[in-house]
Amino acid sequence: NQNMNDSCVCVSTLTYDTLGFGEFEDFPETSEPVWILGKEFNALTEKDDILSDVTSRLWFTYRKNFPPIGGTGPTSDTGWGCMLRCGQMILGEALVCRHLGRDWRWVRGQPPRGEYIGILNAFLDKKDSYYSLHQIAQMGVGEGKSIGQWYGPNTVAQVLKKLTVFDSWSRLAVHVAMDNTVVMKEIKQLCMPWLDYGGAACAEPPGWMPKHNGCLEGACALAEEETALWKPLVLLIPLRLGLSDINKAYIETLKQCFQLPQSLGVIGGKPNSAHYFIGYVGEELIYLDPHTTQSAVEPCEDSQVPDDTYHCQHPPCRMHICEIDPSVAVGFFCRTEDDFDDWCMRIRKVQYAVFPMRRWGNAAYATSIGRTVHSGRFWDKECSLSFKD
Repeated sequence: NQNMNDSCVCVSTLTYDTLGFGEFEDFPETSEPVWILGKEFNALTEKDDILSDVTSRLWFTYRKNFPPIGGTGPTSDTGWGCMLRCGQMILGEALVCRHLGRDWRWVRGQPPRGEYIGILNAFLDKKDSYYSLHQIAQMGVGEGKSIGQWYGPNTVAQVLKKLTVFDSWSRLAVHVAMDNTVVMKEIKQLCMPWLDYGGAACAEPPGWMPKHNGCLEGACALAEEETALWKPLVLLIPLRLGLSDINKAYIETLKQCFQLPQSLGVIGGKPNSAHYFIGYVGEELIYLDPHTTQSAVEPCEDSQVPDDTYHCQHPPCRMHICEIDPSVAVGFFCRTEDDFDDWCMRIRKVQYAVFPMRRWGNAAYATSIGRTVHSGRFWDKECSLSFKD
């Protein structure tokens, strides 16, 4: 849609300096609960806490004047990089949870922690940063996307999965659940590759070597304390919640995803215009918008990173949930195996609450949209989440 593309480019050329706080609608005065990435707030009594929480999320936007991608490519991602930036934001939230904790807060001018600087360095717009635009764009070529081409949620999820293999500091396990199916056994093997199928420590099974930080190593080479740990999980689930518009049957399920303590939010948006959704209030989604062009940032001589432009310091954007494009990717972070087991329990309750079930022998049937659930598998015409042990 040419008009949509033109509109996207026009909005994206605004700079950070030209966006005055007065141009953004203040957060609504409402008695309805506000949910942001698993945290509940009261808009009437906790508005400052809401804004502090939003401001503390990493905000990655279009940038200009960075080194050419691939040496001779673009020096700005204005007009094409919004979904890549949203991918950076959802992964950035995972790294914050991993290294700083969900309750960490950014305070302007406060001396930063070393872990925080390490996270920012991973996203700087240069070729040797783990999750830079350069790395995402070039890794996307392997997914069939040329540099400068717009990504969908699934493509960016696949690229992030590949890039985390090289990040030995964060040591994340990224799983992209395809075909709307979460296979729990696969995830546990991914997060604990040094265990055999029965959950026991495994030294060197015939013909198999565990991957650790992107390298092949024997399980015995891992430190003893590491073998007892679970590699923190980033679970990304690409979904299609309708055909051309979101099916209203999925709205409550989508909203309840933001209530889960493991929530990393949702990447999606509108055609050719991606957003990072971090919560909701009433029937409105709360999101961070990457369509602002800022200058690329260079670290200072003391290795500190000027970070004001990496945090959205105005009230967050909102849009009615019915306006979201049905193609999304939902993200969750599970630091421990207990977190993952808790997520499995909670997400099943969310689905059962929204789609009432009745039993018939060994099968269960959803009464709301004719969806069948059998032996832990879910089917419908558009999308539903499946579980397999």
